[in-house]
Amino acid sequence: MRADAAVPEALRTPPLTDGAVTPASLDEQVLRFPETKPPRKWFLALAFTASLMTVGLALIGYTICTGIGVWGNNRPVFWAFDIINFVFWVGIGHAGTLISAILFLFRKTWRNAIARFAEAMTIFAVMCAGLFPLIHVGRPWLAFWLFPYPNQRALWTNFRSPLLWDVFAVSTYFSVSLMFWYLGLIPDLASMRDRTQSPFRRKIYTVLSLGWRGAASHWSHYEKAYLLLAGLATGLVLSVHSVVSFDFAVSLVPGWHMTIFPPYFVAGAIFAGFAMVVIVLVVVRETMNLKNLITDFHLEVMNKVILGMSCLMAYSYLMEGFTAWYSMNPYLHHVFRQYVGGTYGWAGLLTICCNVLIPQILWFRRARRSYFWMIFVSVAVTVGMWFERFVIIVISLHQDYLPSSWHVYKPTLVDFGILFGSLGLFFTLVLVFARVLPVIATTEVKMVLPGAQPGRHGAP
Repeated sequence: MRADAAVPEALRTPPLTDGAVTPASLDEQVLRFPETKPPRKWFLALAFTASLMTVGLALIGYTICTGIGVWGNNRPVFWAFDIINFVFWVGIGHAGTLISAILFLFRKTWRNAIARFAEAMTIFAVMCAGLFPLIHVGRPWLAFWLFPYPNQRALWTNFRSPLLWDVFAVSTYFSVSLMFWYLGLIPDLASMRDRTQSPFRRKIYTVLSLGWRGAASHWSHYEKAYLLLAGLATGLVLSVHSVVSFDFAVSLVPGWHMTIFPPYFVAGAIFAGFAMVVIVLVVVRETMNLKNLITDFHLEVMNKVILGMSCLMAYSYLMEGFTAWYSMNPYLHHVFRQYVGGTYGWAGLLTICCNVLIPQILWFRRARRSYFWMIFVSVAVTVGMWFERFVIIVISLHQDYLPSSWHVYKPTLVDFGILFGSLGLFFTLVLVFARVLPVIATTEVKMVLPGAQPGRHGAP
């Protein structure tokens, strides 16, 4: 008798794989990609993203040689595309750790097929985020001054600066996410070592798999370490974007000095991260023929999360507006009117449309399982979340307390080039990862295959 036979049909978890999937067929399907020649469309996609990345890196070099005066920053908009892109990419990096760590602690087995890719996206997104504070300081070769170390110049880091909090929060998040991702890769690297016919690849996989043999003691240590890192990463998911929000919330700029910012930023980060994961997963699922492992159920659950986060963002926008109105502060009232009606009012309306209105289509089950609608919503959310940071940063800064200093901000081609270059860097890393390492954690998926555990999917 099935363990869930007494559970109503509507509450039962659908099968997490389609068709007959065995451990051997799973290995053959997932682990063969690094050993086969990529198709032509992969090379075309890589050429496009690498070109964008090259343009972006060239413009970063131009900025370093010339100075950040080539950007559109002015007085009082001292922060613009650089900090917008930083917050945007840190947010994209949230979904991976949420899927891999928090859902792991809640024993949500539907995460197993998508956690590996989401974790990799976290690493790549945080790498993109780290570029922007580095180049914004103007002299990146002196960035090591941010770290506390004994020196003869009597220099010491200012721990009262929120920007320094970013350095420690983001670097800690990156380090833990990298260890978590690599730890999960070790059993699969050992499987690739055992099946490859290439001596060169075997040497690489042997080094990377750290002597993994799959012994009981190995699994015992692995599971303890995985659980500890999951617990550590869970706290960091909540803390890192809260710390990023302090860059704004601890200042006195109207529109920034609000206590709602930490939960507001965390919700927005998860929202944007899930949207990006859906975009990439759909492409991977179709191009790598992984429909039997990344099922419609996986995509539907992801879209439900996006819908839930969209409602949470709508609530945050309402609370933010209510707080501004209830404060009876004329400066705050002015800023919030600018959000939807000033020079950049179009950006505020676009943000609300993309983040609140368009995702409501996901209330319909057919839309949650339709490629067209899920891609449409995910792209809209990605655009909307980038413009949300534009609204918060640029609109709040361009008209502050002193009307004589008000100034309209206009980004330059260098600003746009670096933004699209960071997108090129991110997708280049994603494409390389998809062909070099297993995109699905085979050891975790094997745990949910029929018959893998007592009482699951018809097993006795």
